[in-house]
Amino acid sequence: MRPGKAQNPFVAAILGGLVVLVVGLIAVAAGWVGKDETIVQRPLGQAATNESAGGKSGLTINDIYRRDGPGVVFIRAEFVERVQSPFDLFPQRQRNEATGAGFVIDGDGHVLTNAHVVQRATKIEVGFGANKTASAKLVGQDTDNDVALLKVDTSNKNLTPLRLGDSGKAEVGDAVVAIGNPFGLDRTVTTGIVSALQRQIQAPNGFRISDVIQTDAAINPGNSGGPLIDAHGNVIGINSQIATAGGGGSIGIGFAVPINTAKRIAADLKTSGKVEHAYLGITGLDITRSLSERLKLRTDRGVLVQQVSGPAHKAGVQGGDVQATIGTRAVLLGGDVITEIDGIPIRSMDQVIAAVDAKKPGDDVELKLLRGSKRRVLKVELGDRPARVGTSSGGDSQQLVVP
Repeated sequence: MRPGKAQNPFVAAILGGLVVLVVGLIAVAAGWVGKDETIVQRPLGQAATNESAGGKSGLTINDIYRRDGPGVVFIRAEFVERVQSPFDLFPQRQRNEATGAGFVIDGDGHVLTNAHVVQRATKIEVGFGANKTASAKLVGQDTDNDVALLKVDTSNKNLTPLRLGDSGKAEVGDAVVAIGNPFGLDRTVTTGIVSALQRQIQAPNGFRISDVIQTDAAINPGNSGGPLIDAHGNVIGINSQIATAGGGGSIGIGFAVPINTAKRIAADLKTSGKVEHAYLGITGLDITRSLSERLKLRTDRGVLVQQVSGPAHKAGVQGGDVQATIGTRAVLLGGDVITEIDGIPIRSMDQVIAAVDAKKPGDDVELKLLRGSKRRVLKVELGDRPARVGTSSGGDSQQLVVP
C-alpha cells in the first residue's frame, strides 16, 4: 500500500544498505574490540525528569552508559559483491564489509539492529568489547521497517540485555542518549533530546516507516542499529538514518525506528523468521484547503489517489489519469478521493498507511470514496506487500542517509 514518496522535507536516499567502510576505513575499525571508549560525561540534569517516564528523576549519562553500554554491540557484516572491470570480460567477486551497532534484548542471545546493516551478509560477527566476539546468525529481517534480529551463541558470554521502553510515551523535549560505534569508535555516547515525533523515513526497499522519532543526538556512520535511550535507561528507538546537507556526517537531525515497532517485529521474527505486511496498492496526495480550491474538489480533506495497483485496482479504486503541475509538483488528476477507512475520517496519507499497517494480508477494509460528485463505498481485501517499491527523488540539497 505504501507509496515510495517520502512525506518529510528531505529526499529519502538509502545508500546501499549501510555506509560501507571500504579498505581504508576498515583498517581504522580493525581494532574494534578493546578500543578506547568515548564517553560524553554530562549530567542530563532537570531535562531528564520526564513525566512521560513517570515523573521520576532521570539518570546521568554515565549512569546510563555503565548500565546499558555493555549491552550495546559492534556488528561487522561481510558480504560479496560482483563488480565489472572494463578490463575483464566477466564480473569479479569482491569481498566487502559493513559495520554498525546493535543491542542485546534478552538472555537467549537475541540482538536487534537495522536490516540494512546485515541485509546482504554472508558472515556476521558481534563484538561485546574487551576482545569478546561471537559469530551471529540472522534470525530474520523486516526491510519494510529496517529491523533485523540476530542470535549469538550464549555460551561463556555474560549478556547484558537492555530494557525496552515504550516509545509511545516519548514526548518532544525528552532527554535521550545514543550509544553506537561511529566511524569504528567503539561505544561512543552522544546526547540530545527528542526533536519531533511521528516522522516518516524511507526503508531500504522504498516503503515508508511510520511514527519515527527525530533526535538531535549526534548519529554518524557506524551508529546504525544502536539504541536511542531515554533518561531512565530504557530503549525507545533504533537509530537508523540521518539528514545531511550533502556530506556524510550528522547535522543534528537523526531518526530512530520506534521500539514499539521493533518489539512487534522481533516477536514475529522469533516465531516465524518473517513479518507479513498488508498491502492496499495506492499512492496518494494529501488534500489541503488550498489544493481543494485550486482543483475545485468537493471536499477539503482526504487523500487524492494518484496510482493504483494490486488489491485496490481489483476492487475498483480509480487513480488519476490527467497529468498536471501544481507549483513544481507533478500531480495526477481525476482519481478517487479517500475520505474514510473503516468509518474513520481520513485527512492524510499517513492515516491511510497507519490503517493498513494495523491489518494483515487477507483482511478487509471499507473505503468511502468521492468520485467527482458521487460518493461510493468499496470493500478491499488487502494483499501481501511486494518486496520493494521504487524510490523517489527530488531537488532538495538535503538527503536522508543510513549511518
